[in-house]
Amino acid sequence: MIRIIMLIEAVCAASFMSVYIGYVYQYNSLNSQPDVLKSLYSPLQPSSSLEGKLFFLLYMIVPLIAAGEVFHVRMDTSAIAKVMNLIYSLQILRLQECLSKYERSNDGSTPQVDLAHLLAARDQELRTVSAEMNQIQSELSLARSLIAERDSEIQQVRTTNNQYIEENERLRAILGEWSNRAAKVLTNSNSSFLLGHSWIHFCLL
Repeated sequence: MIRIIMLIEAVCAASFMSVYIGYVYQYNSLNSQPDVLKSLYSPLQPSSSLEGKLFFLLYMIVPLIAAGEVFHVRMDTSAIAKVMNLIYSLQILRLQECLSKYERSNDGSTPQVDLAHLLAARDQELRTVSAEMNQIQSELSLARSLIAERDSEIQQVRTTNNQYIEENERLRAILGEWSNRAAKVLTNSNSSFLLGHSWIHFCLL
């Protein structure tokens, strides 16, 4: 079972290697500006379909190796080393291809670009973005201070409201106490009036 899996991985790796070499050869035959100049022109510029295929083939084998990680536990060290060597070889080919693409700009086949001007433009853009970020941060700090001030005012209003509520409860308690006292006085007055009326009626008899 292990040998079958190793054989399948070797066939897949050889296929990807062959297709990748073909794409590298086709990519090197193109007459376009080097990658470093493209990155200076626009960092957000999407890669060509051929370059995307190169990157796709470069990292396509990594998920396959990760998927067979359980079987790699029983594989010998030499087999794992061969697979990793294949990945490193693909990466080296990619770097060599980029280097040769850049070096071809010196023989007149591709137009030369003032790198200093491009770098100065990128530096100016970076300074502009930094200034905008500083302005946004200052506005954010001002907004935070205003929010903190509003929160302080709201907290003060809540404290005053709580004081009013406590004072209202205290006044209600005092009013209830005076109501009870008035009721007791009225009850005592009625009792005294009835007692006096009864005494007068008794004396008249």
